[in-house]
Amino acid sequence: MPESHVETPLRLRYSARSDVGLVRQGNEDSGYAGGHMLVVADGMGGHAAGELASSTTIAAFAELDRQPPGESVLTAMADTVEAAHEELGRIIGESPDFSGMGTTITAMSWEGDRVAIAHVGDSRAYLLRDGKLLQVTKDHTFVQTLVDAGKITDDEAAHHPKRNLLMKALDGVHTVEPDLSVREVKAGDRFLLCSDGLSGVLSPTEIREVLSSGDPTGCVTALVERALEGGAPDNVTVVVADLVTDDREPGDEEPYRMPVVVGAAAELRNRDRLPGIDFPEDSTRDPDRADPDPATAAEADAAPSTPTRKRPRISWLVGSLSFLAIVLIGMVGFWFWANNQYYVGEDNGKVAIYQGIPDGFGENGFSKAIQTSQTPVSSLPEYSQEELADTIPASDLDSARNILVQLQAQATQCTEKPKTPGCPPPPGEAATDDPAASS
Repeated sequence: MPESHVETPLRLRYSARSDVGLVRQGNEDSGYAGGHMLVVADGMGGHAAGELASSTTIAAFAELDRQPPGESVLTAMADTVEAAHEELGRIIGESPDFSGMGTTITAMSWEGDRVAIAHVGDSRAYLLRDGKLLQVTKDHTFVQTLVDAGKITDDEAAHHPKRNLLMKALDGVHTVEPDLSVREVKAGDRFLLCSDGLSGVLSPTEIREVLSSGDPTGCVTALVERALEGGAPDNVTVVVADLVTDDREPGDEEPYRMPVVVGAAAELRNRDRLPGIDFPEDSTRDPDRADPDPATAAEADAAPSTPTRKRPRISWLVGSLSFLAIVLIGMVGFWFWANNQYYVGEDNGKVAIYQGIPDGFGENGFSKAIQTSQTPVSSLPEYSQEELADTIPASDLDSARNILVQLQAQATQCTEKPKTPGCPPPPGEAATDDPAASS
């Protein structure tokens, strides 16, 4: 990165918070804020250890934050994405049960009056400058490709049933090219990094409203609370930082500022499952607790194919038989894997537990309903109806049953207290055209 030319040095004042949300069983999000870097990673994979994928990636970028700035921060960011990818591959190689895990990554690293950005997935980075909010990353999602092609609008994308389908993610298997960019920054800029647990619930207008006042700690608290009020169907992770003028005298050394780690990467049980990973000392660690609270806050497309080695020539028959054997083994392995997947979705208007995966041929893909409740989907809060339309993954059958119980409780509450925010209006109210009826 070119040498900075600012006369007055700048520094970050930051805060971060992560919450498991109101539907998920565990937190697979991770966040980091340090002296020169902000990072959010949204893990995926359920029982395939999405929390370990995001934690591993956070640790890789935290290591970069501890290193002195080199000639090109942008190159270092790209190298760190590759290092995180390789580390995930190593973990999967040692523990094949983790195959299928992955994570998004959105990271910003400062040097002087410029910031380098590395981005993969649908976590987002925003810049608030002079009261205007700018999204500085583009989602790597299926619906974003539809928006770019002019097939749907941004508003339609926000409610599309496949809005969470990623086209890019770090998974330790498929090589991925991150979006890399550099922006000029100035004192007074406010930055937000967040998982889709926030951006999927709050509109840009709502985000700008919250970001426009208060300090970073107040902002992260308010943003997470607003997401919870909106139903928080996913984990919510928020990092907010202000770029402020550094008041050090010329020649003074930069003081050490304790980084903040939140979400899965802050949980000791996840760190213990990754003994080969060097995690940073951070302000959320508490040696007297086994784990931090679920909500922690603190201030301070198809992947390109990889080259293969040339094989010695073998006969066409042997090669064909080997290929068929590999395909057969793959199909059997896929069947066993899919048969151990579960999710909650809709079955003829009722909430149901499915075994298998929703993707594939037919209406329900490679899955079937194994337990259909008597709870109508239409009786659920609107945010839960949207979640069901996109299906709610579960780590196992027990987790799926727990999700079903939670949804049934939501439906009961909406029936007993129909005025609860988010609940569908009673049929009589929905059908009335009298404006006075709602007053």
